[in-house]
Amino acid sequence: MTTKPDVMVLYEQRPKAMAQLEQAYTLHRWDKAADKAALLAEHGAKCRTVVTNGHAPLNKAMLDALPNLKLVACSSAGFEAFDIGIMAERGIALTNTSAALLDDVADTAIMLLLAARRGLVAADAYVRSGDWVKHGMFPLQRSLKGSRLGIVGLGSIGTAIAHRAQAMGVQISYWNRSPKKAEWPHSPDVKTLAEQSDHLVVTVAGGPGTRALISREVIEALGPEGLLINISRGSVVDQDAMIAALRDGRLGHAALDVYAQEPTQEPSLVSLPNVTLYPHHASGTVETRDAMAQLVIDNLAAFYAGKPLLTAVKL
Repeated sequence: MTTKPDVMVLYEQRPKAMAQLEQAYTLHRWDKAADKAALLAEHGAKCRTVVTNGHAPLNKAMLDALPNLKLVACSSAGFEAFDIGIMAERGIALTNTSAALLDDVADTAIMLLLAARRGLVAADAYVRSGDWVKHGMFPLQRSLKGSRLGIVGLGSIGTAIAHRAQAMGVQISYWNRSPKKAEWPHSPDVKTLAEQSDHLVVTVAGGPGTRALISREVIEALGPEGLLINISRGSVVDQDAMIAALRDGRLGHAALDVYAQEPTQEPSLVSLPNVTLYPHHASGTVETRDAMAQLVIDNLAAFYAGKPLLTAVKL
């Protein structure tokens, strides 16, 4: 009888994916263990692979407890909780699921853009409260056609957002660390992009290299009529500066799917009338989450078959 490979599970996957994992591998459930350190001590050395997502820690202590680790199969796009430096030094491969969530995340960016510019949340409350009957017409909102959208980070998600917005008559420009071969103009820096935009959508990866990239200066450059949309990571925006600018009228509106701390009910943020909030759920559809989990399964299968990984991340 063939022995099943040992896999350390740091984060539970979707039901269909878990069923496949249980059939093909011997699973060590760190995510469910009462004594996580003891489980790592007993089984860590057996495991050449880890199944996780970007919210589970994979720090030096964890990696030290997995001395034979060769692959981290991550079921999210982001992986800020991982010690990438140690993984690179040890030659540990990483896969993620950006390819699976692209369309839903791009759709969410457009949803937030429309909801904020057309006052969807406030308008819904206006109808429900009876204010429409009492006070008549809801205040006029702003049109998207002919407006200017700046995209911070023109990767696959940023490009998908650009195509969607362009189809709606929106003018596109972007900033990227390295200019892309794209049909849209490239701005030399994020502040200049903000100055030239009515709406700014943030799509860069999180991590130390992009922390507070959307600074007070960038926020003020976007201005009192500007809309800031963040579907990347909360760390990319200086949240305190953003809240102060929203409160003082130096920034018009923010539409957010991500936050400095999650989950959040930050009083100084949720009390503001000029924010549209979504609970870090841009990829939160059954179809996309199943596809993300399936990529974990498929990358594991490729690893154990000695084949190229499907969605390897360059470390």
